[in-house]
Amino acid sequence: MLTGLAVAWLIAGLHWYLWRRLVRDTTRDGSRWRIPGGIVLGAGAITMCGAFAVMFVEVDRADWRWLTWPGFLWAALFLYLLLGVLAGEVVRPLLLRGLVRRDAGTAAPAGGGETSTAADTAPGAVESSVTPQPVGAAVGESPGTSTPRPGRPGPAAPTGTDPGAAVSGAAPPPPVSRPLSRRLLVSRLAAGATVIAAGAIVGTGTYGVLNGPVVRRVTVPLAKLPAQAHGLRIALVSDLHLGPALGRAFCERVVRTVNDTRPDVIAVVGDLADGTVDDLRAETDPLAGLTAPLGVYYVPGNHEYFADADAWLARAGELGMKVLLNDRVSLPDFDLAGVDDPRGTAIGRGPDFAAALDGRDTDRACVLLAHQPIVVHESVAYGVDLQLSGHTHGGQLWPGNLIARLPNPTVAGLELYGATALYVTRGAGAWGPPVRVAAPSDITVLELASLQGV
Repeated sequence: MLTGLAVAWLIAGLHWYLWRRLVRDTTRDGSRWRIPGGIVLGAGAITMCGAFAVMFVEVDRADWRWLTWPGFLWAALFLYLLLGVLAGEVVRPLLLRGLVRRDAGTAAPAGGGETSTAADTAPGAVESSVTPQPVGAAVGESPGTSTPRPGRPGPAAPTGTDPGAAVSGAAPPPPVSRPLSRRLLVSRLAAGATVIAAGAIVGTGTYGVLNGPVVRRVTVPLAKLPAQAHGLRIALVSDLHLGPALGRAFCERVVRTVNDTRPDVIAVVGDLADGTVDDLRAETDPLAGLTAPLGVYYVPGNHEYFADADAWLARAGELGMKVLLNDRVSLPDFDLAGVDDPRGTAIGRGPDFAAALDGRDTDRACVLLAHQPIVVHESVAYGVDLQLSGHTHGGQLWPGNLIARLPNPTVAGLELYGATALYVTRGAGAWGPPVRVAAPSDITVLELASLQGV
C-alpha cells in the first residue's frame, strides 16, 4: 500500500514538473492555456496508471484496450518528455546566455545615440515608445500644434473629423504590444522542441512494433555439428507479450513471418502473454500455425509465472509445441535442451541443468533454450555449445538498454563465453507500451555452420 502511494506521488510530482516547464514557463500569467495544459497532463497520468493496473488484475485484456492503448502510449511519451525537459535544464541557460551576449555585442557605442533596451527583451520584440515633446508644450499636445491664445480662436476642425479628436488635437494612440522576454522565448523554443521530438520518437517506435518484427539472420559456427547439418536453420521467437496492447492480429503477423523463413526448427523461449490462459486463449490461437520439419519447442519465461505457469505450459502443448522443462530431445544431428525460468524458484522450481543435460553424449553439439541470458554461466559449466535466449527486449525504450545491461551478460546479439555461444533476441513484441526506441523487435533465424569437412 505504501509503495503504491509512493509511486503515485512520484508520478504526480513528475507530471507537475512537466506542467511547470511545458505550460507555466511558456505562458504569461493569466493565460487561458494553463488550465487545458494541466488537464492534458493530469489525464495522461491517470490513464497511464490505469493501463499498468490492468496488467496486474484479472480482467479480460481485450475489453480494456480502450484504456491500455492511450495509457501505454502516454507512458512512452511521458518518458521522452521528461528526458527532453531534463535536457532543457542544461540547454535553456546556455541559450539564454548566448542571446544576452549577442545583444550586448550589437548595442550602440557610447556617444553614438541612446538605445533603450529592456534587459530581458528578445530581439525584434515590439516595445512601447515615447515621442519627445518640445520644451514648454502642454501635456497631450503633439509637436507642431500651436496652443490657442486667449482671445484668438483655435484652428477650425476640418469637415468630417471627429470633434473629440479636434478637441484633443491628436488621434488615440494604438494599443501597445507587450514585449516578449528572452526567458519566455527560450522556454517556448525548448518546450516546442521537446514536444515535437518526443512525439516523433514515440510515433516512429509504435509504427515499428505494429509493422511487425524484422527478420535477422545470423550464422553460428559449431565445432561439433556434423557436415550434413551445415546450414540448418533455427527460428528464434521470444517475448510476444500478447495481451493488453498486442492481440490476435499481431500474433498472426508473427506466425506468418516465422513460417515464411522456412526454418528447420522453431524455438519459442517464453513470455508468450501477459495474463491468464482463459483471458488470452483467442489471442494465442494463431501460434498453432507455427510449422517446422523438426518441430516447434518451447520453454517458459518469467511472465508465465506472473499468471499460472502450469496453465501456460499446458496451453503450449495444446498449440502443438513440445515443452522442454528441464528436459532435452535428440534431434538427428544435435541435442536440443531447455530449462525452466529462474522465476520458478519462487515456487520451488526453476532451471535444473543436471536434469536437462546429465547423461548426454558430449561429442554431440548441444543447443539450449533458456528465457533469461543470466544462466549462461551454467551453460558454460555443462558444455553447452549454443544458448538461445530473450527476456531483455534489447532495452525496448532507450536508455533502457543501459539498465538492461546491469543484470544481463548480453542485452542483444551474439557473444562468446568460453566455448559457449550466447545469442539474445530483442523479442518479437513489447511489454507495456507497444513502442520500441533504438531496440527494434526481431525474429532471428540462426543458421548453424559445421566446421567438419566443409
